[in-house]
Formats: sequence, C-alpha cells, structure tokens
Amino acid sequence: MPRPVLVIACGAIARELVRIRDMNGWDHIEFQCLPAELHNTPEKIPAAVRAKIEAEGSHFKKIFVAYADCGTGGLLDKALEEYGIERIPGAHCYEFYAGSEAFHELADAEPGSFYLTDFLVRHFERLVIRGLGLDRRPQLMPVYFGNYKRVVYLAQTESQKLQSMAMKHADFLGLEYCYQYHGDQPLSLLLKPALEKDEAWQN
Repeated sequence: MPRPVLVIACGAIARELVRIRDMNGWDHIEFQCLPAELHNTPEKIPAAVRAKIEAEGSHFKKIFVAYADCGTGGLLDKALEEYGIERIPGAHCYEFYAGSEAFHELADAEPGSFYLTDFLVRHFERLVIRGLGLDRRPQLMPVYFGNYKRVVYLAQTESQKLQSMAMKHADFLGLEYCYQYHGDQPLSLLLKPALEKDEAWQN
C-alpha cells in the first residue's frame, strides 16, 4: 500500500526539514535527500530529481520536492510539470530561508552579497574552498569573488560556534560580514500548505 508523502530534498536543508517536520508533528512525511554537491552543477539537479521520482513514485500517494529553482534556469520546473509535482517556491534556498520579502531587501541593499546558511558554514571548506578549487588554485579567488562586497550569514540557529566560523569564512574571502538570524519559520510557512496532514493521504 502506498505511503502518504515523500519529500525529495536537497541534502543541504535536511536538518531544517527534520526539525520542521518534528515541530509540526508531520509523522506522515518521509524524506529522501540528494547530495548537496549538486549545487555546484545545478544542470544535473532536474535529472537527479526525475530519477528519484521514477524510482519512488509508485510507493507514495504524494511527492513534494524540497528544492527551489537552485540555478536550473527553469529546467527543474519543466521536469516537475510532467508529474504534476510541486516544489518550494523561490529562486534559491536563501530566499526561502530568509523569507522572500526580507531576502529581496537584503539583495536590493547590496547586490554584491555572498550568502551562507548553517549548512554552508559547516561545509565551507568542502563545498566552497575545495568545491571551487581555491585550495589548488588560489588565484581563482578574484574570478569567483571579485564582485562581492559582503558575506551575509542567514542563520537557522543561534549557534555561537557557527557565527564564529562564518566570520572566519568572511575573512578568508576578504569580505564584510553581516549576520541575520531567521530560524526555521520562513521555510516552515512555505511548506505548510503542501505538507499539512490531509486525511486523504491517511486512507
């Protein structure tokens, strides 16, 4: 018998999704996460999501995709339209972590902002330094970051350890540092319409 709801998620937001599920009592939801490294090659995201849908679709009554567009240039939406599956609205995770209004205010105030989340702070060396090859070719730093003015840490938790790490990352990039705590509420509000319990899923 098909299970209620599968959320196909980016591995970079897994902790937040589990917290939100537990906070809301959404015990009808299961998560399957794709590698966060896909963000370095966003053109591969639609195919990876499609493969997961094809593999798991018959096992669940509903599938939801916990990705924003994430640099796919609309290709993810085209793939999801074939299945009638929804995703989190927005262009990228920074928007749904901060909330659309707050994010656009930040972007308008300083377009040259490089954003960090809790996940990116933890995995900065793997995803940014090594992922972009800066450990092997430090001369690429101005190519990647020459047009940025500041690092904006959009925090999901109030961890002092992560704040200290984020400041060090900003120093490494030679950019100003800005901290903003948003917690899980903006993402939770976006997920509720799609993931609140529906009696039809329980039958």
